[in-house]
Amino acid sequence: MFAVSFWGYDVGKKIVTSFTGKEVSNFSIANISTAGFISAVPTTLVAAPFERIKVMMQIQDGSKTTSMGSVIKEMYKTGGLRSIFKGSAATLARDGPGSALYFATYEYLKRKLSTPDTDLSLFAITMAGGCAGVSMWLGVFPIDTIKSTQQSSNTNISIVKTTQNIYKRGGIKAFFPGVGPALARSFPANAATFLGVELARNFFDKLA
Repeated sequence: MFAVSFWGYDVGKKIVTSFTGKEVSNFSIANISTAGFISAVPTTLVAAPFERIKVMMQIQDGSKTTSMGSVIKEMYKTGGLRSIFKGSAATLARDGPGSALYFATYEYLKRKLSTPDTDLSLFAITMAGGCAGVSMWLGVFPIDTIKSTQQSSNTNISIVKTTQNIYKRGGIKAFFPGVGPALARSFPANAATFLGVELARNFFDKLA
């Protein structure tokens, strides 16, 4: 999913460049955010069905072992491909703004923490990457809750109805279950992600 996300981000940057005529090095935060949002489109095509399968496996009766294959077969049997891709709109609603925040935060902080005309420091990469992950989850966590709730339902329920049900169940707090562990995980996970991406990019640039 990360491979598709970063590939989509590069595609997004090319699209923004074609419309604005700007080089990537001269992108504004708005330009970066737009490229980040575009990256969510191909990511959703990968993330939505697999997250639907994951959610359905997580809510299975613990007394029986259910394989991923059997879950997919059952979903396809009951609703075809539409059932497997259930929650795709909610996934895009989460990943679009989330990716815009993600890449914009990273690029902004990377610029602020870096010294011009010098090699990018590991500190700048990891700090910017970690903060990017935190900002993304803070911005879209309620949408992620709505998405997961919708995907776990065996009935055809809209995003609006799902949102109303969550609010009735516990108000605003009901949209933030598990936000603490998610944020605690997001900093080191995304710091490592961006570090890996930057090191890999630097390695292949030297080979080119």
